[in-house]
Amino acid sequence: MILKKEIFREYDIRGIYNEEMDDETAYHIGRAFGTKLNQIGKKSTVLGYDNRLSSVNLEKNLLKGLVDSGIEVLRLGLVTTPMCYFAANYYEVNASMMITASHNPKEYNGFKFSYNGIHNAYGASVKEIYDIIQKGEYTEGIGSIKEVNIEDAYIDLVLNKLNLGKRKIKVVYDCGNGTTSIIADKIFSKLDIESIGICNESDGNFPNHHPDPCVYTNLTMLKEKVLETHADIGIGYDGDGDRVGFIDNMGNMIETDKFMIIMWHYLYDKVDNKAGLFDVKCTKALEDELIKLGIKPVEYRTGNSYTRAASAEGDYPLSGELSGHVYFRDKWPGYDDGIYAGMRFIELLSHTDKSSSELLDGINKYYSTEEIKVKVDDTKKFDIIDKIVEYSQKKGYNTLTIDGCKAKFDDGFALVRASNTGPNITMRFEAKTEERLRELQDEFTNELNKYI
Repeated sequence: MILKKEIFREYDIRGIYNEEMDDETAYHIGRAFGTKLNQIGKKSTVLGYDNRLSSVNLEKNLLKGLVDSGIEVLRLGLVTTPMCYFAANYYEVNASMMITASHNPKEYNGFKFSYNGIHNAYGASVKEIYDIIQKGEYTEGIGSIKEVNIEDAYIDLVLNKLNLGKRKIKVVYDCGNGTTSIIADKIFSKLDIESIGICNESDGNFPNHHPDPCVYTNLTMLKEKVLETHADIGIGYDGDGDRVGFIDNMGNMIETDKFMIIMWHYLYDKVDNKAGLFDVKCTKALEDELIKLGIKPVEYRTGNSYTRAASAEGDYPLSGELSGHVYFRDKWPGYDDGIYAGMRFIELLSHTDKSSSELLDGINKYYSTEEIKVKVDDTKKFDIIDKIVEYSQKKGYNTLTIDGCKAKFDDGFALVRASNTGPNITMRFEAKTEERLRELQDEFTNELNKYI
C-alpha cells in the first residue's frame, strides 16, 4: 500500500494515483471512513466518482472497504460532486464519499467526504482517517450495496430552483470533458434558451484543455465560441462540477468575485439576511459594492469545506470563493454547484436588457494579479508562511492571518498563503494603480524568495 501523510490535506484527500496512493490505499480509506461512520452511529453513505481514468479502480476498492466495515452503500456510480451532495440529503443518509481530484491534472485523484450532509470533512477530521489507517483498528461487519440513480431528481431540483424571465438567452457552456458532460446537455435541453455545448463528451484525459475554469487560458475555446456565435454568456465547469467560470458577451472573463457583485445587485432586495461571505482572495471591489448595497461583508479563509460550513452556519444567501466555488442559500440547498451557479446567471440575464459585459459598469476599479502559484515542499510551506506573517507584522502592516498573510492597505492588498490542495504557496496582489500593484508584488515576492 502507498500511504503518504501529505495527501491528507486540509479539506480532502488528494494525490497522484499510483505514486502517492493506489487501489489498496482506497480500500483502507474505505475501511477507515466506515469505521468512523460506525463510531458516530451512522450505518449508510452515498458513494460517487468522477470521470478520471483512475476513479473506477479506486471506487471498486473503496467500496469493498466500506462493505467490510459493515456500511450500507448507496452506489451512485459516475456523478458530479454536487450530485453526490444532493444524493446524501435526498436519501436522508447525510453522509457521502466522492472520488475526485476536482480541477487537478489528470494523474491526480482523491476523496471528498462528509459525515453530516452539510459540509465536507476538514482539518482534524481528514487527518483522523490517516490515524485510523495507521492503527489498523477497523470495525468489522457485513455491509451491503444498493445501486441508485439520482439523475432525474437532481435535474428536477435544478429546474425547480430557477425563475427565467421573458428574455431568451443564448449560452455557450464548456464541460472541459469533465464529469458535467454526463448531465449538462440534459439540463440545458429542458430550458427555453438557445444553448451550445463544447467539450461536452466525457473523457478523463481532458484532451481539449485543463478543466479549471478560473484560469483564463483554459477558457480560450469558450471565449472563441461565445464571440463566434454572438452568445450572451459563456459558462465553464471544472472536472467534478462544483466550480464555475464565466466569459461575457465581449469575450472577457468574469472572475468569481465579480460574478458575486453582479449577483448581489440582483439579490440584495430579495433576501432577508443582509450579509455576504467571501474568501480572502476576492477583490476589494466586492466589499465596496456590498457596503453600498447595505450588505455586511464577511471575509473568510479560502477552502471549499471551510467556506461551505461557514455559509451554512451564517445562513448567508450568497457566499463564494475566487476559485469558482459559489454557495447559494436563498432558494438552493447551499452546496457549491457549477451548473446551478451558471443557471442563476442565465436567470439574471433573462430579467434584464443589459448585456453581461455591462453588468459591472460603475464598480470601483482595482488592478489585480491572477493567482500566482509558487512550487514549494509540502512539508515546509506553512513554516514559510509564518515568516511572511512575521515580516508583515514587523513592518506594521494591517495583517489578517485568518488564512496565511494578507497585508491590507487603503489602496490594495498583498496575500501570501499556503495552498491546501497542492505543494504550492499562492499569492495575489491588488491595488488602485498599476504602479502600486507592482510595488506590492515586488516587495512580497522578494521576501518570499528569501525562504525558498
